[in-house]
Amino acid sequence: MKLNKYTSVAVALLFGFGLSGHAQTKQWTLEECVRYALENNITIKLTELDLKSAAIDKKSALGNFLPAVNASASHSWNVGLNQNITTGLLENQTTQYSSVGATVGVDLYKGLQNQNTFRRAKLSIIASQYQLVKMQEDISLNVASAFLQILSNKEDLKVKKEQLLIDEKRLARSEEMVNAGTIPRGDLFDLKATVATDKQNIAVSENNLLISKLSLAQLLQLKEFADFDVIDDTKITDENNILAQTPIEIYNKAKETRTELKLAQTNLEIAEKSVTIAKGAYQPTLSAFYNFNTRASYSDIITGSTLNTANPTTQIGFVEGTNQAVLQNNYSRVLGGPAPIFDQFNDNKGQSFGLQLSVPIFNGFATRNNVERSKVSLEKSKIDLEQKSLDLQRNVYTAFTDARAALNTYEAATVTLEARQQAYNYAKEKYDVGLMNSFDFTQAQTLLTNAQSEVIRTKYDYMFKIKILEFYFGIPIVPIITK
Repeated sequence: MKLNKYTSVAVALLFGFGLSGHAQTKQWTLEECVRYALENNITIKLTELDLKSAAIDKKSALGNFLPAVNASASHSWNVGLNQNITTGLLENQTTQYSSVGATVGVDLYKGLQNQNTFRRAKLSIIASQYQLVKMQEDISLNVASAFLQILSNKEDLKVKKEQLLIDEKRLARSEEMVNAGTIPRGDLFDLKATVATDKQNIAVSENNLLISKLSLAQLLQLKEFADFDVIDDTKITDENNILAQTPIEIYNKAKETRTELKLAQTNLEIAEKSVTIAKGAYQPTLSAFYNFNTRASYSDIITGSTLNTANPTTQIGFVEGTNQAVLQNNYSRVLGGPAPIFDQFNDNKGQSFGLQLSVPIFNGFATRNNVERSKVSLEKSKIDLEQKSLDLQRNVYTAFTDARAALNTYEAATVTLEARQQAYNYAKEKYDVGLMNSFDFTQAQTLLTNAQSEVIRTKYDYMFKIKILEFYFGIPIVPIITK
């Protein structure tokens, strides 16, 4: 059942990758993988969009220094009982009006909130840049880890195939010896089981290799990864002699170069600016304004008057003593069409300008709460910076200890392999002359295979631990990330 499980996974992955033994695949280097990931990884693209958003916020903050200019225009119809602006009387009529206006306002003083908001926006851009660099560094580490895992699985598969080849030759030779009556037939059964186990181990190793390739291909966001492969002769050594440094020296260097500390420090400065901005709301606001407006009417206007011939006079009183009537001439209004609209706009225009002072007195503790909230965020930023420093110190010492232990483990595994190889050679000599049975020889062979696998594992573990330690010392995975 276990063999069937591994075989099904291998078949599924083979179909997924569409591997062809006749196709020549491109072999990627570690630097090519990192470069491609930095250009195409989705997480990095999202972080780049955050940087663009921060740049837009800076433009918005700069716009707070500029005047606010607004223009307006309207045209209205009044239907029904309305006051006739010509006669001053209420009449059932339909009138039309057009009006045009413009307003300009600018803040002269706002508690320095605009200045501090602009400074905070510039800090936000710096923080977004640090966040982008940190994301690039994290992706580079992940790519390096996945890359080395492929190399490790490749070497492991190579060892398993070489072991299968050796066991198949032993099986063929043992069949000849059984036919010749040199060894018992039971030894032949043990060898057949060993060959079957080798094939099962190869299936498992092929699965591991395909899965590791798929993991790296997905990390690179490759659209076509059917023939994805990496170059085999990648060597990562302690060429910078990083283990010659002390942990405190690496930590001091990391405090100067690590992006997470720079990001935490910038976030602290942003929080300080936020407190200053919130306190600025306690201060008065002085602004200047200018308003312009004009209007035009489409109603008839009085252009003159003429004597009312039907009723030329009206008595308005009499002379005391003589009772002589006092008369007044009656005139009729002469109406004409409205003046040209642009003439009306010119005649009816009006302007106003001035200064406006607003002094905050009480707003339901809103300003006070904003200040307190900003202070809380500031304290959180201080604690975060301190925590980042502690985390960095712990990570550096852990990375140094891990790298040193990985080196010792690799060296010990190498010594063990040499001893297991000698033991295997001695067992083979005894087995060839019939002084060792098949079971004991298989045990010696298994111990050799395990030693070979352990050397492979410890070698690539050491290589990755060295890259992590160099990473904290300010040496990038590949020299392509710019801070």
